[in-house]
Amino acid sequence: MAVKTRNDLFGVYVHWPFCASKCPYCDFNSHVHRGAFDEEAYVAAYEREIAHAAELTPGRVVQSVFFGGGTPSLMSPWATGRIIDAIAKHWTVERNAEITLEANPTSVEVDRFKGFRAAGVNRVSLGVQSLRPKPLADLGRRHSVEEAVAAVRIAQSVFERSSFDLIYARPHQTLDDWEDELKEALWLAQGHLSLYQLTIEQGTRYFDLHKAGKLAMPDEDLAADFYEITQELTAAAGMPAYEISNHARPGQESLHNMLYWRYGEYAGIGPGAHGRLMINNQRHATAAEKMPFDWQKKVMANGHGMVVDDVLTWEEQGDEFLVMGLRLKEGISPARFTAISGRKINQRQIDDLKGYGFVETLPNGNLRVTEKGFPVLDAVVADLAA
Repeated sequence: MAVKTRNDLFGVYVHWPFCASKCPYCDFNSHVHRGAFDEEAYVAAYEREIAHAAELTPGRVVQSVFFGGGTPSLMSPWATGRIIDAIAKHWTVERNAEITLEANPTSVEVDRFKGFRAAGVNRVSLGVQSLRPKPLADLGRRHSVEEAVAAVRIAQSVFERSSFDLIYARPHQTLDDWEDELKEALWLAQGHLSLYQLTIEQGTRYFDLHKAGKLAMPDEDLAADFYEITQELTAAAGMPAYEISNHARPGQESLHNMLYWRYGEYAGIGPGAHGRLMINNQRHATAAEKMPFDWQKKVMANGHGMVVDDVLTWEEQGDEFLVMGLRLKEGISPARFTAISGRKINQRQIDDLKGYGFVETLPNGNLRVTEKGFPVLDAVVADLAA
């Protein structure tokens, strides 16, 4: 039986690039803008780019929309509603589509929650990052622990589904500190948590500090211990990992993130947004101009802000499929890998990795990375892709 390379998953990622401040660990396309800002004219550019993306992908059914950033909760709710309406105008949106908005727990943004809900948002993801005062300050966050807890509770009362993020394996953090903090988070959470080990990314303030020897990070052994205790505590609380950094009760998984990891299609809308689109049976990797107002000018002049539109080779698609899919606890279908890449995964590589206890084959035939293999996931992917 033939295996399709396209799985009919389709979503829209909307990037809002503005932030109130730049966090020292963040390498996302975010910009602090001060001064006059014509939000209505800026939203008009989103509407134009959505129309262009829809021309490239006619007939798609949208299962998820994700407003990321930057800080999309700094948008006006009416602007969010305009963008959602534009998506619905140009594509069919499933009745139960997941529409997520990233938000920060400051009072200004929390006050807008009911407006976002009325605009069509049904899931919110809060950038809490820590439940301790000093780490919050060190991470450049503008909210207090009390504001974070209040925001989580308000989000849970306003939206059908919600999640919040924490960063762990921070400088000077001990395993006992993290165990206490994570237990509080699990008590506070309802259905979903995103738990990320702090990584040092080039171009950030933390990168400069680390390079200068002013920011000490956990060594590999301690980082592995942080990961292990995270898995143990979340599983015991009924929120096991369904992806290397994401934890949920059954049925509460992020549909949009699952679309990425299952190698579906998504249109990237907004400054710096990336997309993966099937156009004329070819998979395109797209990226938009990063600078917010340069992007706006390009869109208004050309109908879109794309500066990258590359057709991916079979080999590149296969590599992407492995990188994304092996993050999932459900693993990947080797048959779909073959359909996408035109080649089979080397059985000798699989057998070697099984010998180390890094991968396993599930009863449904899927290949997945084991708990032992997740701390060395990059190496496992590289071996399978070779």
